[in-house]
Amino acid sequence: MKNVYINGVGAVTVQGVYDENFFGKETVPLNNVNYAQHPSYKNWITPAMIRRMSTAVKMGIYASQTALDDAQLTTPETIITGTGMGCLQDSEKFLRSLIENQEQFLTPTSFIQSTHNTVGAQIALRLQCKGYNFTYVNGANSFENALLDAKLQIQNSETQNVLLGGIDEISDYTLSLLEKIQHIKKEGESIDFKNPQTNGVPFGEGAAFFVLSDEKTAETYAEIKDVSVFNTPNKQDIKTEINDFLHQNQLELEDIDAIILGKNGDMAFDAVYKEVAEMFHKTPQIYYKHLSGEYNTASAIGFLAASHLIKKQTIPVMLQLNPIQPVEIKKVLLFNQYRATDFSFVLLSQ
Repeated sequence: MKNVYINGVGAVTVQGVYDENFFGKETVPLNNVNYAQHPSYKNWITPAMIRRMSTAVKMGIYASQTALDDAQLTTPETIITGTGMGCLQDSEKFLRSLIENQEQFLTPTSFIQSTHNTVGAQIALRLQCKGYNFTYVNGANSFENALLDAKLQIQNSETQNVLLGGIDEISDYTLSLLEKIQHIKKEGESIDFKNPQTNGVPFGEGAAFFVLSDEKTAETYAEIKDVSVFNTPNKQDIKTEINDFLHQNQLELEDIDAIILGKNGDMAFDAVYKEVAEMFHKTPQIYYKHLSGEYNTASAIGFLAASHLIKKQTIPVMLQLNPIQPVEIKKVLLFNQYRATDFSFVLLSQ
């Protein structure tokens, strides 16, 4: 089977857009709710269209185009996206209109634009990409399932390159529901990602896109070796799952040069990260959700961080969870979970 390489990246995040200095800039401290810092979209989207587009679509178009530019690719053969909630803003707009107008005289625009595959479709229309276009909606594993499909598409020679993305946006009504069920921290509550003291997460939004290819270039970031997703551990515990995953790739714990943990500041579900951190106590440990906040496809920012540090061969200070420094960064393991479900492992290599 063919190898799969990451040749381009692009992102819109709470910290702004991704560039060469993204992990060296001063960090914007997170609150309980965190909105993305939007760039100017005028170069890619006409003003008339901008007004009608949801946040997710705008972020997706910008991040996908910057990833394509980074990879020096004009049109991808395949587009695969992951989203946990889809275009929620348009969904809520349509439902609100449905109630206010007593189910009469409704325009279909918000409904048409509210489907989960809207972002992938809008990108395809813009790029005139008429190939395979698929969207995965699998909770906090949405991005990883999209990544797994992209990897298999390339390995099995179904396509030569894939535009892969993970996108989620904040919408007012859904946000209020998450606050009511205490999945989000209260306003003013302490936020500590390294050693959480309160329940709930700082909520965020963002989009991250990647160009995957079967060809390595001078600007390639990393190689994707393996992806594993599961809802809950099938075996005795998470340690067994990790060991089995590594053994499937002929690796031991000491072969991992850095581990990236999806720590999200939620005390109620931080124990599993502590358990994994203890396993890798001699390994450089990295965290990233203090930059993005937590949302269903926030793990795409972790994937971006892993790609960056393999290419640059250094761990930025803002990502360091422990003080251990690697001699060389050849293999990176990403581990993510959300509320003790939707577990994932992703293995990247130099």
